[in-house]
Amino acid sequence: MAVEILLPKIGFSMQEGQVAEWLVGDGAAVTEGEPLFSLEADKSTNEVEAPASGTLRIVAAVGETYEVGTVLGYIE
Repeated sequence: MAVEILLPKIGFSMQEGQVAEWLVGDGAAVTEGEPLFSLEADKSTNEVEAPASGTLRIVAAVGETYEVGTVLGYIE
């Protein structure tokens, strides 16, 4: 079963964020806790870690802004 990678809410007032960079390529193997992507929100940049181990499937484009809770990819 695939695990959804969701745009996290990092700050209290955060409503949306931008995927600045994927740190792992589509189709690559990832390990739980490994940094997956850089998230720009509220004038700061944070690395978001993989919620599980498996193969990464990216569905969100770099440079796009998404609402908190949006599915950005899957780990299968």
